[in-house]
Amino acid sequence: MSGSRIAPPDPAWVADDVSRALGEDIGDGDATSALLPVGARGTLQLSVREDAVLAGCDWFAACFRALDPAVSLHWGAADGARVTAGSRLCRIAGDVRALLGAERSALNFLQTLSATATSTARYVEAVAGTRAVILDTRKTLPGLRQAQKYAVRCGGARNHRMGLFDAVLIKENHIAAAGGIAAAIVAARQLWPRLPVEVEVENAGELEQALAAAPDRIMLDDFDLDGITAAVRRVAGRVPLEVSGGVDLTVVRSIAETGVDFISIGALTKHVRAIDLSLRLLPPD
Repeated sequence: MSGSRIAPPDPAWVADDVSRALGEDIGDGDATSALLPVGARGTLQLSVREDAVLAGCDWFAACFRALDPAVSLHWGAADGARVTAGSRLCRIAGDVRALLGAERSALNFLQTLSATATSTARYVEAVAGTRAVILDTRKTLPGLRQAQKYAVRCGGARNHRMGLFDAVLIKENHIAAAGGIAAAIVAARQLWPRLPVEVEVENAGELEQALAAAPDRIMLDDFDLDGITAAVRRVAGRVPLEVSGGVDLTVVRSIAETGVDFISIGALTKHVRAIDLSLRLLPPD
């Protein structure tokens, strides 16, 4: 159940996410945990009820540490690990009021981020042996972009741009407002010479315009399989090609086999079903 080496998330983002989550859950006090004896100690056992790829351990731990800085966590798996149903993932020991006050927020993070990692891993496996790289999109849960994009990396895929600030992606509305594909790319190069410039095209005619304007990448939006195949032949490796739109597990392998470089999939982060986890208070020794 050991995880692969994945660059850890930014602690500042984790702390911010956890602060917001606990704030909305606890508010001005945990009314139920107040019934418990002051200073009582306890141990929680975290288990997984289905096969999954783990992601979100830092967020999970930070929830408990925010309420009990002396809490101890002993992990049996790490982010990026493939875990099987019934596996015991972690034991958490600390102040019982803190444990029960943090448990829901901790589980929310772990089950959601593990869902993203698990879904991502399925797509990565589906294109194994091809040149295609699976990418995420900006279709993330509001306020959890950094967390979900980290989970995508745990699942073995790569991140597309983080937001509107770190790359130029010229889409249909930008093209219409800028006066065409060529004009939009020229303006992007002038304004942001250090940022990568990608342009989205919707048909073969727009592909020709994009090729002539030489962006850093071309996105084929909602092309059918024949259209993707024809585009790969036409471009012949001059510009990296990315496919987006309507991609699911039933077609992703066929798309990858056309020879495209990237496949971006919004479902990795927006069509998530929480992984089934169990967190139970163990009887005292």
